[in-house]
Amino acid sequence: MTSGTILLAAGGTGGHLFPAYALAEELGRRGWRVELATDKRGDRYGMGFPAAAVHQLSAATVSSRSPVALARTGWALASGVREAMSLLVRMRPQAVVGFGGYPCFAPLVAARLKGVPAALHEQNAVLGRANRLLGPRVDAIATSFEDVKFLEGATRSKARFTGNPVRTAVLAAAATPYPPLAPGEPFSLLVFGGSQGARFFSDTIPPALERLPQHLRARLRVVQQCRPEDLDRVASFYGHSDIQAECQPFFADLPQRIAAAHLVIARAGASSIAELTAIGRPSLLVPLPHALDNDQLLNASSLARAGGAWVLEEKTLDHARLAAELTDLMETPERLVAAAEAARRAGRPDAVERLADLVEGLAARKVTEPA
Repeated sequence: MTSGTILLAAGGTGGHLFPAYALAEELGRRGWRVELATDKRGDRYGMGFPAAAVHQLSAATVSSRSPVALARTGWALASGVREAMSLLVRMRPQAVVGFGGYPCFAPLVAARLKGVPAALHEQNAVLGRANRLLGPRVDAIATSFEDVKFLEGATRSKARFTGNPVRTAVLAAAATPYPPLAPGEPFSLLVFGGSQGARFFSDTIPPALERLPQHLRARLRVVQQCRPEDLDRVASFYGHSDIQAECQPFFADLPQRIAAAHLVIARAGASSIAELTAIGRPSLLVPLPHALDNDQLLNASSLARAGGAWVLEEKTLDHARLAAELTDLMETPERLVAAAEAARRAGRPDAVERLADLVEGLAARKVTEPA
């Protein structure tokens, strides 16, 4: 029997969609009907979001302080609120849950105006700008990290540490033990960076790997995500360097690829951190340097302090340094094993259950502290 309806609100980025996807799966298992409010990008990852209905609402990001740009943004957000108000009247949800970004603005403001219980989920170690605006207007703020920058004042009392939910496919991959790493045997290196990281990795990592000593280079089995426009040149470089590599623009089975890796090189988005820790794999993290509020640097630093990763800032990273770091790690496999164990300890595989408990408490109009 269906318990009722929960409306999730998430923008079109993976960092917002992936935890929303995980929550939708869990709420569905508990008998809830789940619907998704998003922006015009919708499900651009082709995930087949597990929602009974997907609603695309008007939204805009504050990207300029010019009067014309602000007016356009204001109009789009106001239009989105009107659309969201009509949607809430039609669907009558028991609760609304936002996952950050300005596409959440309209559904959560509408929830406040209609008296519908509402919560935010913050994926990063810093409270996002949209979430800072929305924090005073919601009943609870679920966090992925115990310490979140800018979560202060009256909003701090609303915080509930749940962790960052990961999809069922990630939890399934987490059952795979860390692959054995014996001297001379193949070494699996996974590289992924999303749309904002793939170009830098395509330019930097192949030349760095070419600098490795020949006996290490011969062991490499590289799986690398590349933008379509970079694919041919990266694959060609690896071929000329006698490095075995598989290069693709997108890996639908990324959780399984993570599980098969001895080491991962990635950006430090919240979903990447959550998946690396749930599966328990060591990583070299290169935070996106232009991320708002340095959220990726804070994410990466948190995992590094736990012993599960090493942070390399892009501004100081060149081919020689990356080659030196990789050489050191490949020649001291015990460090990788220890980092894999530390990453797993830092993970919250029960995050989706804790968040679903919080949402069900909201739906009952009572916010409960997760166990």
